[in-house]
Amino acid sequence: MDSQRRHPRLFSFEFFPPKTDEGRAKLRETRRQLAQLKPAFMSCTFGAGGSTQEGTLATILDIQSEGQVAAAHLSCVGSRRSAIADLLRQYQAAGVRRLVCLRGDLPSGMAVAGEFRYAADLVRFVREETGDWFHIEVAAYPEFHPQARRPGDDLAHFKEKVDAGANSAITQYFFNADAYERFIESIEALGVRVPVVPGIMPVTNFSQLARFSDACGAEIPRWMRLRLESFGDDTASIKAFGLDVVTQLSDRLLSMGAPGLHFYTLNQAGPVCTIWQRLGI
Repeated sequence: MDSQRRHPRLFSFEFFPPKTDEGRAKLRETRRQLAQLKPAFMSCTFGAGGSTQEGTLATILDIQSEGQVAAAHLSCVGSRRSAIADLLRQYQAAGVRRLVCLRGDLPSGMAVAGEFRYAADLVRFVREETGDWFHIEVAAYPEFHPQARRPGDDLAHFKEKVDAGANSAITQYFFNADAYERFIESIEALGVRVPVVPGIMPVTNFSQLARFSDACGAEIPRWMRLRLESFGDDTASIKAFGLDVVTQLSDRLLSMGAPGLHFYTLNQAGPVCTIWQRLGI
């Protein structure tokens, strides 16, 4: 963990682009509340094949106009070089300086992966097109990517993204701090020293969390799953338990030397603010 302790701590928040006027209004209020915590940046997700391209761009421009640092997500899957190049020009013109470059998952019904096979290919393209204009984040998987055949393959892909020009990484969410520590030790053995910020998922809805975790390969520990299942439809108990678990996880990660936290907000301010206050950040 020595490599991580040397980096300044950064805290950030992630949103998804809303689809309705009501959703946009709610997200503006969420951002207003979270802006008071003075994050390093706020990011917005990008659907595979640019399926949320307009919403992502609009949200990023809103974040910028509110005086916050915006980080735009880009996804390989279904993306064409010309479309990505056009987006990069728009972000540069708007003064956006951070990107999150991801491979993304092939959505149901989409047969063509696009012109970029891996996130490393996208990172190289961004560097070729824009030089050092953007600070590039990439994904890291402490529990390993669900499609990786072997842990060594996943670690090699991560190193390739860094060698291609990534500045730092944000992890998939997880609930096992030991997995993060082992991942850091593994990449340090490969000579990788970039900051790897843990992704934090507040727990407010068990069925939603189970669905997300099944899709992305994030493990819900058996003890945690059983406790959540035992609450049934008692949403207050689920939220209270979730806040305890995620706060304890976040506290341990920071104590271990993690260079910050990246919160997957699901466009809600309340759970993040509560965890933030409990941590005393």
